[in-house]
Amino acid sequence: MTENEISQVIVDAAIEVHRTLGGPGLLESVYEEALVYELTSRNLKVERQKPVPIPYKGTVLATPLRIDLLVEKRVIVEIKAVTQYNSVFEAQLLTYLRLTDLRLGLVINFGERLLKDGIHRVVNKLQE
Repeated sequence: MTENEISQVIVDAAIEVHRTLGGPGLLESVYEEALVYELTSRNLKVERQKPVPIPYKGTVLATPLRIDLLVEKRVIVEIKAVTQYNSVFEAQLLTYLRLTDLRLGLVINFGERLLKDGIHRVVNKLQE
């Protein structure tokens, strides 16, 4: 599967989670757990709260980066459940993509009334 195909499955699964749980109002961890359930039931490999070492000037920092979800070792998913979305979430995800040398990530904000308004795609040199 390509990154784009994986992201389509992720979006479909996130919509199912949002609809089934009744929309916004829950903690990020609840949406994260439900999304992992949906993705694994669709036969995708998902790593949750994956630690990623951060290199810095020839050393590795003691505090690793924690990625909410890494799907099929190719797509990062950052989960939010906020009423006030901030574009800095996309900048953070772009940094994560650069540090991991991955090409595609999604910020999914389950705090939106309509989930389609809470899905933000971030690319890092992705070949379409």
